[in-house]
Amino acid sequence: MTDLVIRPLTAGEEHLFLSLSAPASVGMAWAGRDYLEVAAAAQYRPEWTWVALRDGEVVGRAAWWGGPDDRRPAALDWFDFGSDVEIGAALLRAAPFTAEYCLVLPPRWRDDPAVRAEAEVRISAAEQAGMEPLVERLNYLWTPDAGLPRRPGRLEFRPEPDDEVILDVIRRTHHSTLDAHARAEMARGGVDASARDELEFLHWMPSPREWWRLAYTREGDLAGLAVPGRNHTRPIIGYVGVVPGQRGHGYGYDLLVEATHILADAGAAEIGADTDVGNVPMAAAFARAGYPVVQERVFLHHPA
Repeated sequence: MTDLVIRPLTAGEEHLFLSLSAPASVGMAWAGRDYLEVAAAAQYRPEWTWVALRDGEVVGRAAWWGGPDDRRPAALDWFDFGSDVEIGAALLRAAPFTAEYCLVLPPRWRDDPAVRAEAEVRISAAEQAGMEPLVERLNYLWTPDAGLPRRPGRLEFRPEPDDEVILDVIRRTHHSTLDAHARAEMARGGVDASARDELEFLHWMPSPREWWRLAYTREGDLAGLAVPGRNHTRPIIGYVGVVPGQRGHGYGYDLLVEATHILADAGAAEIGADTDVGNVPMAAAFARAGYPVVQERVFLHHPA
């Protein structure tokens, strides 16, 4: 058997990426993403798209995604290679990227043996390439058919133009957070690094800064931060965080509802959102607000 040839695409070779026949039961193929359409928006790029070839035939593929203005990819989210884990691992080891792997899956994916097998072979390849499991997340999608949840009326929401104020609030909300990405960033660089990383993401979104809201109790105490936003696909709930002294009152729901109203008032036909599987209070808030689970996502990262 001849050796693998692993390399990035060059412009005009998109047909190679599409030549691999892979099950449409997991990943972006299952999600219905059109590779060429996303590539035309500069969110997949030839140098971010790698293939493994044997005798000129594609036996593995990996595409890293990023925003159209990003200098480096934000995530690996398209990864197929059949059943040979070594092909997948070799492909990831050859590519010079350290972005996390986001494996998109159907809800309750472990209940279907075929889907579970496809997921586990990809996870195994990523682990063999040096990645480690980080977290599993639930992905939600609100549509107007669900109806707008009623504002509870317990909090007052105010815009806050000062990023230093926002940064301080994020620092506070990251204290004892249930969010695995924030905890991982804090483990690497401390709470200030995690808060700045969060703020950078909020500014990365191509949506109005004016949508951001701080929430206050009737007594004037800060309760938390709600950031409705828009990524390069759809409107989303960018951030919901309650400060430690105000937890236990269900204010996460109030923040979510306010963000939903802001996006709906701006004409959103759908709103995406997600939370860690272990964040039971936030999952309950999404369910109560009419956000059904439409995907599950498994994240792996490079621990260094």
